[in-house]
Amino acid sequence: MTKLDKMISNISGEKVYIQTHNFPDPDAIASAYGIQCLLKVKGIDAQICYKGNIEKTVAAKMVRLLDIKMVEVSSLDQLKDTDEIIIVDAQKGNANIIDMDGEEIICIDHHPVYNDDSYLFSDIRPDVGACASIITSYYYENNIPIDRHVATALLYGIKVDTADMKRGVSRIDLDMFYNLYELADHYVLANLDSSVLQFEDLNAYANAITSIDIYNDVCFACAGNNCQESLVATICDFVMSLDGIDFAVVYSVKTDGVKLSIRSNGKYDAGTITNKALEGAGNGGGHEHMAGGFISESNLKKSISSRTKNPCNSINLNKSGLIDEVRDEIEQRFLHVINE
Repeated sequence: MTKLDKMISNISGEKVYIQTHNFPDPDAIASAYGIQCLLKVKGIDAQICYKGNIEKTVAAKMVRLLDIKMVEVSSLDQLKDTDEIIIVDAQKGNANIIDMDGEEIICIDHHPVYNDDSYLFSDIRPDVGACASIITSYYYENNIPIDRHVATALLYGIKVDTADMKRGVSRIDLDMFYNLYELADHYVLANLDSSVLQFEDLNAYANAITSIDIYNDVCFACAGNNCQESLVATICDFVMSLDGIDFAVVYSVKTDGVKLSIRSNGKYDAGTITNKALEGAGNGGGHEHMAGGFISESNLKKSISSRTKNPCNSINLNKSGLIDEVRDEIEQRFLHVINE
């Protein structure tokens, strides 16, 4: 029995929901789309859902060019407790995915396991560079043809999460990339690779550049208020291109807390460091080369108040002096772990 057979054997109904992490990136979207099409072959209807705004991102461009049907959770009909959910490119209990109504019965992911949650079926492979590689392998293990749109989505997901096969690449990533290459629409891939930078995004880059702090080979930068999560990640990749930088943290203050994106060239383990640095204040983790995290507003205020011995009632970066407190909190947490 293949992994796909095992997965399907745990689905009891004729419809399931496929949930990605919040603000899904191309790998999450490709993985969800790949699973949706696999289930359709097996006679199971699946609806892809996610939380967050992906407008004006390469993810939105990907969805449009490949005609991928996805629904933001606020537009979903109310789920019942008995509705079955498949999680892709994330895990139950992580900071980057909401807890929807329904039962998370299946998880397919490539991130390290930080929570001891059980599923009826799981295929979690932290050594794989892209979740899309795992999904692609299901097609080949079961001799299921891959159409051009699905192949293009899966190939692009692998390209993005492995930084064009330069980051965290495993044998399965190489094999699936090779298998998909001849099947994909390279005109669409070239279109996706072209810039989707918006004029207003330049403000976030400017914020990051002017706020850069460097400690030996470790770099921190603030992208400003309410920066899109995908843009925070893109800016973090940009900061990592600085000569002499081996580890980068870029963050943005949101209405409900602080979102962080972390990158490493391999000298430091981004996932492990992030998980330890945010312990007691937030949640975070990921791979050796790429991680993410979130600190809630309430936890950040408590942590700043405890460290400074002064009450902190707001984390609005527009308030004089408070940007320094947020910056110091984040930098001290990460530097403490790195220097252990």
